[in-house]
Amino acid sequence: MSGNEQDYIKEAFETNWIAPLGPNVDAFENEIAEYVGANEAVAVCSGTAAIHLALSLLNVKKGDNVFCSSLTFIASANPIIYQGANPVFIDSEPETWNMSPDALESAFKDASIEGNLPKAVIVVNLYGQSAKMDEISFICNYYNVPIIEDAAESLGSTYKGKASGTFGQFGIYSFNGNKIITTSGGGMLISNDIAALKKARFLATQARDPAPHYQHSNIGFNYRMSNILAGVGRAQLGILNERVQARRNVFNRYYQELAHQPGFYFMPELENTFSNRWLTALTINEEEAGVSVGALLKALTEENIEARPVWKPLHLQPIFEGVKYYPHSENMDISEGFFKNGICLPSGSNMTEDDQMRIINCIKDTVTIGNGRKTFV
Repeated sequence: MSGNEQDYIKEAFETNWIAPLGPNVDAFENEIAEYVGANEAVAVCSGTAAIHLALSLLNVKKGDNVFCSSLTFIASANPIIYQGANPVFIDSEPETWNMSPDALESAFKDASIEGNLPKAVIVVNLYGQSAKMDEISFICNYYNVPIIEDAAESLGSTYKGKASGTFGQFGIYSFNGNKIITTSGGGMLISNDIAALKKARFLATQARDPAPHYQHSNIGFNYRMSNILAGVGRAQLGILNERVQARRNVFNRYYQELAHQPGFYFMPELENTFSNRWLTALTINEEEAGVSVGALLKALTEENIEARPVWKPLHLQPIFEGVKYYPHSENMDISEGFFKNGICLPSGSNMTEDDQMRIINCIKDTVTIGNGRKTFV
């Protein structure tokens, strides 16, 4: 926490604004919109809810197709299913770990031949790194298909000087407890389409018609953010830049200590982009490194250190078995390689240098044992 959250919470209680509306909600929306350079924003209960609203606003319905990044958390794709639509998963590419423009173009060519273009494309900015938005936007604009930019993990990142999340018709952020700033649970939908966001507020408050009684002509959702939690978000937003710097410092220390190790390949930062480095992620070539991701995860766990594999691609998830998937190239499946060889290291903004060095030393020791020799000096 920043230390200022209680001031906003106290004000909410003293003024009796406890409901999912109020001064903190309005201010948080305005402050996020101003920070990222969007016309307007709508505060909701989760990033997933924001994606769902975006799909609803784009009139995605049963039987429609939606292209979606495969290397991501399932929350990116679940709203497609909520709408009764069909996800089509798109592979990653090596330079950003995000949606492959080559795979996306292949998917569009097939869809065009079939006369069944998608209603939307959901692009995910993984672990804080922006996707190749110029190339992706060019393809989507060519086919006149809107982009929903899932920037749940990349608030504070930029692509060619422009805020992550602002390249599509809609952008979404998450304020879940593990994100770079948090409201414990929450999200934000942003857009330059003010009329669309007005409708989003309507849908997010159970689609209640403007009548003196409770009247409903549309199906809506209970998706608005509490005024109390919005106050937490306002305090968090005030220190976002500090959080980004803290995460980048964590990444830099890992990089300085481990990047020279054979077989260790850190997630790159694309030229002319700025990543918030929400999570420090890397791949390990077992043959070069002499140690596997599994062995490192086991060693860290034994030292009470939590690390995790990279996201399991959605096209490999049991629930999406048989769903159409487009790899980066005919003989190259990038996201499966990241899942097989990738690891996410502890990256908390409040992690001390001593904490981090304990993690680094555990990794060094494990590599040394795995190689049967002294690898690090």
